[in-house]
Parts: sequence; structure tokens; C-alpha cells
Amino acid sequence: MTFKSFGAAVATAGALALAAGPATAAWKPSGPVNFMIAFAAGGGADTQARLIATELERTKGWKIIPQNVTGKGGAVMARKLKTQPNDGLTIGIAVTETFGYNMLAVKKAGYSADDFTFVTTTAGSQMGIVAKTGRGWKTIEDVIAAAKGGATVKLGAMSAKLADIAYVIQQKYGVEFNTVVMRGGRKVLNAITAGDVDVGWVAGIQAKGVRAGDLVNLMSGEAARLKISPDAPTLGELGIPYVGGAKFLIVAPKGIPADARKGIADAVASVLTDKSTKAAQFVQRAFGGPQLISGAALEKLIVDGIAGSKKLMAATQ
Repeated sequence: MTFKSFGAAVATAGALALAAGPATAAWKPSGPVNFMIAFAAGGGADTQARLIATELERTKGWKIIPQNVTGKGGAVMARKLKTQPNDGLTIGIAVTETFGYNMLAVKKAGYSADDFTFVTTTAGSQMGIVAKTGRGWKTIEDVIAAAKGGATVKLGAMSAKLADIAYVIQQKYGVEFNTVVMRGGRKVLNAITAGDVDVGWVAGIQAKGVRAGDLVNLMSGEAARLKISPDAPTLGELGIPYVGGAKFLIVAPKGIPADARKGIADAVASVLTDKSTKAAQFVQRAFGGPQLISGAALEKLIVDGIAGSKKLMAATQ
């Protein structure tokens, strides 16, 4: 299948999944489910994956085996996942960026969107540019003013995409940041806390510090304002036509049966919408609650993400 036919094909797959009807609710795995996690232990993807696995075992009786398969923004996991049987017994959790910007940016990525069935999102990243409250900055405009005044501003970015968006911000305002790409939002947050960088992109895990008054979200990298910091403007509101945020999503090898796809999506939704589960509580604290997108709407999200990534890459060449 070519990329041009991807959108039409997945829309058909989504329709088939819906057409399967109530009978698909009875699907359950025929054995242990290998759950590949594209990012390192302790991060947002890892924590929610393991909590979801625990709840699926408790509430559904499924046996879930989490496994961290890390590297290159999810590309290592994606390459491994695409080779697995498409029987519903192997799934992965990554972010939409893995199947957008990262897929396009990694030289010889070894996979494409056509290699997968996208099952469901779990949450949005609640991505923001963050600083310590003690710096006295309240919005990104304060950072721009400091840079224009001669201050050296060191910015931490957890991905090449976010470094590119930082570059677009610099171009718009005529300033220059010292951008440092780090592996993961936790490292960026630790660097902010330690004073090793002045500001940085962080996805959700800054919420505790924001609530405590130690950190401030200077702007939202999402399409909408951050739930915990509704006064922080979005990129779009600042005239920057990109979205830095991502969504966590569960993905399977291409061709997973429609009943398995729906069964997994429904099971995950049941865990994340039950406010008594630790998985739902974590997603609420870190990411403002679940965002559950599946079927044709999820496929469109992936297609739109690829188009947006190409636009950003063209703007930063």
C-alpha cells in the first residue's frame, strides 16, 4: 500500500471495525499480550502503559507483559512491532510523533504509517515551554524580552521536532536560543530544576511543580491551552502555525482483526474512564484526563500529523 492510499484504506478499516457491532466486545486475547513501550522507564508513556497493563489484568483477566523497546523517538519499537504477528497479542505504545516527524526525520526509518493498525489514543501530552517560577518569567514574551536584552537563553528540547519549533519561534521574534536536545522530558525537567537550562519543552510531568508554584508554563505547545495553565498562550495564538504536542497511542502490526482492534480500544477506554483506577488517576494528574480517539478519526489524526511534520521540516530547511 502506498501512502497516498493510506487514508482511504484506514477509513475502510474503521468502518469495518464499527460494522462488527456488539459481538466484538467479547474479544479477548488467546494468550499473553506483549506490550512494547517505546520510551524509557519512568516517563509518561512507560508509567501509563504499566498502569494500564495492571488494570487490564485485574479487570479483564488478560496477561500483559510490558517491555521497554527504546530509541530514536519510538523508531526502534516501531521497526520491531511491524514484524510481529497481527493477532492482537503484540501491541505497542508510543506517541503520534513516532509516526509523523520522527518517522520522516530518521534516516532510513525502516517503517511507514502503512505498516500499522492504530488502535486508540490514551491521552494528550500537555506539552508546554516551562521555566522555574523564580526566574520571574510569566509568558514566552518575557523570555523573548530577556533574549533581546542580551541574556543567553538555554532551551531544552526532547526531540528534533521541538528544536525545530524553537527555531521557528526564534525566527519570528528575531532572537537566538541556545537549544540543547535531550533524551526525554524527564531530563529536560531535571535540567530546568537544576538550572542547567533556562526553559524547556516538558510534556505533562511539569504539572506537579506547576501546582506547587515552583514551575510555570510559559506557553502551550498544544493546539489548545493547557488545562493546568489556561492563561498560557498557544503557538497558534502567537502566530506560529505548528503543534508541538503529541498524543500517546496504542498501535498494532498492520492487519490486526477488527474485533481485536475494537476489543483492545474498548478495554483501554474502560480502564482510563474509570476514575477509581490508578491508570486513570495518573492520566488525570499528568495529562489532564484521557483523550480517546480511535477508528477513522485516529487515522485522520495520523495523516494530518504527517502533513504538518512535512510543513515544519520545509520551514526549517
